[in-house]
Amino acid sequence: MSQSLPTDLASRSLRAVWHPCTQMQHHDEVPPLALASGQGAWLLDTDGRRYLDAVSSWWVNLLGHAHPRINDAIKQQLDTLEHAMLAGFTHQPAVELAERLSALTGHALGHAFYASDGASAIEIALKMSHHCWRNQGLPGKQRFVGFERGYHGETLGALAVTDIALFRRAYEPLLRSAQLLPSPDERLAAPHEDAAAPARRALAALDELLQRESHAISAVVVEPLVQCAGGMAMHGPEFIARLAALCEAHQVHLIADEIAVGCGRTGSFFACEQAGVWPHMLCLSKGISAGYLPLAVVLSRPAIYQAFHHPDLERGFLHSHSYSGNPLACRAALAMLDVMESERVLERNRRLAQSLTAALQPLARHPRVRHFRQRGMIWAFDAGIDDPAQRATFARRTSQLALQQGLLLRPIGTTVYLMPPYVLDDDEVGLLAERTVRVFDAAVGS
Repeated sequence: MSQSLPTDLASRSLRAVWHPCTQMQHHDEVPPLALASGQGAWLLDTDGRRYLDAVSSWWVNLLGHAHPRINDAIKQQLDTLEHAMLAGFTHQPAVELAERLSALTGHALGHAFYASDGASAIEIALKMSHHCWRNQGLPGKQRFVGFERGYHGETLGALAVTDIALFRRAYEPLLRSAQLLPSPDERLAAPHEDAAAPARRALAALDELLQRESHAISAVVVEPLVQCAGGMAMHGPEFIARLAALCEAHQVHLIADEIAVGCGRTGSFFACEQAGVWPHMLCLSKGISAGYLPLAVVLSRPAIYQAFHHPDLERGFLHSHSYSGNPLACRAALAMLDVMESERVLERNRRLAQSLTAALQPLARHPRVRHFRQRGMIWAFDAGIDDPAQRATFARRTSQLALQQGLLLRPIGTTVYLMPPYVLDDDEVGLLAERTVRVFDAAVGS
């Protein structure tokens, strides 16, 4: 006789689904939250409870859930073309999206190469960099440089330039070695230093490395302005400008990982805009489709593209994904760009950021808060906790306390961050700030 199956969605999920970035044993005590729908900045569970999505569902949902214009665009595309391979074929959404993204860079970057997720975009950029040098007669340029506290994904190539021990340690024997330089994280400044001192140290270390070994280095990979998974570690745009200059001077590619920080998250559509520079390759994912469908894009300089443009098949970039340039995902991205432009979202975000920053001042002045910081539509602060046991459980406890308050929060270690959708109204700004204070007080025992 067959065993009866549980009827509630959370229990069924634990029997059938392996959840990402999760120690599944933790769900023996606290089951996953079963969601039924979303609307605007809110998610609703199967019992009808509402949760303000303060982290944009892992940083992807820029314009709110069930946005009517994006919904309509996808529905219209669904009746026309749902998918076709992009090898040897093309279609309107892929072409138009590539054209519009290139135009947003002033055509400094272009020839969009499509994939389905951020880690794949990083893999593409790493391969593209080395293969480009190989095609140009410099096959010895095989090494990559990243920064401590940097995160670029969890496939093996991307993980090699990532410095988050929790994700990396178990797979260390499988990884190609990369050079990791000091983080530009402003929190690392000594009491007598200004906030830019860590960035200067990182640049000095890079300069020394490139002077000695640039002949063997293919590319430097960086998250411009905010190292998100590294605890929302922030640095100024002048670091990116000087980093780009060093790469140019030493004939090394600069790969900008804008997977989390692009699409307006840091205040400009591309984070690199604030530094006044364009990298050799720029990677987008997460918010590019407004959180609707998996999509990633690598934009490159014309010289990169031209290095592969040759009769020899092996000199072509033969990387592929079955769903490259999926029409539905590209149409969602185009609708996102339409909304951003027609509703002047970046301008609106500047006012929204001022309002939420003002509302969060009780946290900025909180005696248990360290390093309150903000960049564009990202806010973060660190919990002042000395006890190792409390530090180890802070993130999980805070997430659960937040759910009790109707908030979706997901701290990174002892760093609490807010990355809400760009659609909050005044009431939601006040609610988010008030409940975040309440959750933090409960988490630290204030």
